[in-house]
Amino acid sequence: MSSWTTHPAHPAAPEAATLLREYLAEMVRRWHRRPERPDEVDAALAESPSHDLVAPTGLLLLAHHDGNLAGCAGLRWRPRWAELTRVYLRPAHRGAGGGAALLAAVEAHAGAAGADRIRLDTRTDLVEARALYARHGYAEIPAYNDDRYAQHWFEKLLPARVDGTAAPR
Repeated sequence: MSSWTTHPAHPAAPEAATLLREYLAEMVRRWHRRPERPDEVDAALAESPSHDLVAPTGLLLLAHHDGNLAGCAGLRWRPRWAELTRVYLRPAHRGAGGGAALLAAVEAHAGAAGADRIRLDTRTDLVEARALYARHGYAEIPAYNDDRYAQHWFEKLLPARVDGTAAPR
């Protein structure tokens, strides 16, 4: 039986930086439908930085599968909600429940922080990601941002906290 674990990490930490670079390299490859060039990945890192995925503005979780670095997911805190970003699993770990593990972890963190929903944007070519979100209760919604790469927007309402209060930020 395989096991998944997640833990927060700073985006500049070596494991996190490696995964974020792999994530953006895949986004460039899939967008252009060709191999990425190093300068394109560097440009994507500059255009879409992850430095805000730390307290108090966000969170980055790393996932390990059977002890091996396998993926990541980030949250950006907004008033009363959280934005999901940087969901990535290394190809060797796909299909083994990592997407579900990452979503469960970010949802738990978002709920604990007082968010009442999680929103995200994604692209048409990221078919697997859109299917994952739909399987886990995320519903398509109208655009909530004007990101030039966004083509689909999703939202999931989180369960109310037992005590009915929002956690402080």
